[in-house]
Amino acid sequence: MFWITFSTTHRVTRPTHHESPQTDSLALCSSATGAPQIDKTGWVVSLQTRMTGWKSRIAGWFIDREFFMRANGQVRFLKISAQLQRRVAITAAVVVGTWLVVTLGMAVNQMSVFAERMALSEKEAKIESAEERVASYRGSIDEVTKDLEQRQKMLESLSDQYLDELPIETEATQPTDADDKAVKTISALVPEAAGLARIEARQIRFAEIMTRVALVRTKKAEAAIREFGLNPDVLARQASSAQGGPFESFFGGSKKEVRDPRFTKLAASLGRMDAMERALAAIPTSMPAAVMLMSSGFGYRADPFTGGGAMHAGLDFKGPIGTSILAAAEGRITFAGSQGGYGNTIEITHANGLLTRYAHLSSFNVSLGQKVERGVQIGRMGSTGRSTGSHLHFEVRLNGQAINPRKFLEANSDVLEIQAIAGGRTDDPAGRKFAKR
Repeated sequence: MFWITFSTTHRVTRPTHHESPQTDSLALCSSATGAPQIDKTGWVVSLQTRMTGWKSRIAGWFIDREFFMRANGQVRFLKISAQLQRRVAITAAVVVGTWLVVTLGMAVNQMSVFAERMALSEKEAKIESAEERVASYRGSIDEVTKDLEQRQKMLESLSDQYLDELPIETEATQPTDADDKAVKTISALVPEAAGLARIEARQIRFAEIMTRVALVRTKKAEAAIREFGLNPDVLARQASSAQGGPFESFFGGSKKEVRDPRFTKLAASLGRMDAMERALAAIPTSMPAAVMLMSSGFGYRADPFTGGGAMHAGLDFKGPIGTSILAAAEGRITFAGSQGGYGNTIEITHANGLLTRYAHLSSFNVSLGQKVERGVQIGRMGSTGRSTGSHLHFEVRLNGQAINPRKFLEANSDVLEIQAIAGGRTDDPAGRKFAKR
């Protein structure tokens, strides 16, 4: 048999307060000199009192601790003094503090080095770009002309596809000092290419404007997605997890392609904006039924059959049999049939792992694999499956996990407006015109 008995010996010396001659002299001095000295003396006494209280508390943490251990009829005595405990605590605090300071210093140093590398890399890229531009102009004027024409078509196509209408910025479209210097260098070395160099400088500046607009729209889409309680970065990773195709140069087809970093940034910005706006457009925010009466919410509820506590993974909308059931967002029908307690069920798979489920239907208006648009009728309300009456059971799932659909259906008008713009751009041209009106 083995027992451990624990006891503590708590020795705390409480300070006794008494007035000393020094205190009396301070009091006399304060009465002679006026109120400011009284306030100062009171503040000092208050601070001393607080310090004494903290010292007493800390002293109460470190007390003599005694352990009595009994095994096989023998008793052993072990004592851990308060002084030893204080030493261990101070040592641990010093070690942890040192580790935190070193870790913070390393993090700051890494951030500083990363920022310097990024600035140096951008500067080197610009220098390399200017040198390559001069070399390209020297090599073949005809080849550079073809590349610039192809680049111009690509910029116009990107503008129409992603940004519709750009803000008119007369001064912003003018070349910067660095671009103007490159134009002068090319004009001096290759006089016949001066006109082409100016065209290229304007293209680069136009790409910078497009990048700035894309970043603004990306931030708006990300903020709107967060309003729905979703993580934009997670949705972006899911959107980019299924891509492929042969490599084709984005700008120019020459062997010595101009690698200006501003075009690379433009491509990345447009890609991010496209992913965010497609993710936002796929969020199911339209009412799934032509009724507004909600008969059961998301989460815990009393089971309608047994009365016991149960988890309700969606929302119930009450209505007469035959009420129209509508797609909450565009997507593809991935299930249409009977599904146990759900009864007749339709499932629509949307972008980025989102799925909506419509249960207890009386009939279907769609078939498996069919693509549907937001607001299109997909079925009719019923009471099939485990149901007590005619209603729609509506679910929203993200990567298989049920989430509350209410935050999607009750979004404010500002968020819905941003979603409508994003949906108009990601749809066909007809849908884009509809979103603009």
